[in-house]
Amino acid sequence: MSDDHDNESPAHLSHAGAVVDKAIEYMMGQNLSSLAIASALLGGSMALLARSMSDDAIIGILTNAIGSVRTGELREHQDHNGH
Repeated sequence: MSDDHDNESPAHLSHAGAVVDKAIEYMMGQNLSSLAIASALLGGSMALLARSMSDDAIIGILTNAIGSVRTGELREHQDHNGH
């Protein structure tokens, strides 16, 4: 699997996001808890990143995510999308 981060087009990102949204919708329909779904998605995401990135790069991504939670950016994005 080749993974060229510089060639991530908005269309590819949008498509991937739509697929993930459908997967979440399906799992919710199966009455899986939000925590179970999020944990599975996060675990899968971490495994995917580990295949193509260094540990330091993954730590950088996680650090940015933590910063988004701490500043309220994550909740702000959630509120704008009505979720």
